Formats: sequence, structure tokens, C-alpha cells
Amino acid sequence: QVQLVESGGGLVQAGGSLRLSCAASGGTFNSYTMGWFRQAPGKEREFVAAIGWTAGITLYADSVKGRFTISRDNAKNTVYLQMNSLKPEDTAVYYCARRAVTLAGASSRDSSYDYWGQGTQVTVSS
Repeated sequence: QVQLVESGGGLVQAGGSLRLSCAASGGTFNSYTMGWFRQAPGKEREFVAAIGWTAGITLYADSVKGRFTISRDNAKNTVYLQMNSLKPEDTAVYYCARRAVTLAGASSRDSSYDYWGQGTQVTVSS
């Protein structure tokens, strides 16, 4: 059974940084694209970033490009999201997800992912 566990969320002032981690267990981590999504109160879940199974390809939402960096450590079965220059509008629950198909590229569509973590809260104060 695949499990994804996020950590690293918290409360930070605008302009600050946080690093989210997502530890995966079960399955073959290094064969799957991983993604980060977020959902703010009263809003739909939205794509944040994705990284291909080789880590050579990354994809970002325009709203976070240049501020967030996704990376992965296949030896640790972990994907990271480094978030810099945080803004109040980045406040949301952040979820990591695993792409449904092995050896498939990065995708921004949440329907492309089949396993999801429980989420970690990120709150950015102004």
C-alpha cells in the first residue's frame, strides 16, 4: 500500500521560507512523477509543481515560478518543495501526490495522480 506523508508546514511571515517534505512508502518511488498541489479555504485544489521520475523535468504553476523549487531524493523516497518569498496568497493546505502511471512525465492535472498525502498546512501572515 502506497503512503505519502507530508511535513514541514507551519506559520511564516510574508517574505519568509518553508521547506515541505513528502515521504513515500510502498511502490517503486523512483518510477513515478511526483506533484505538489494546494487548496486554500473556499477554493478549488490547484497545481503547484511536479517533478519527473528522473528529476530532469520540472513543471511549475505560473504563480510560484521563480519562488518555489521542487526536488526529489530517490534514495530517501522523498520529494521536497522549497518555498521562498512566501506571500499571504500562498496560504493553503499543501498535498503531495504520486502520478498514476509509471515512467510518465510531469502533469499539472490532479486527475493524473492517484495517491495523495493527508496534507500539511502552510499559513503566511502579512
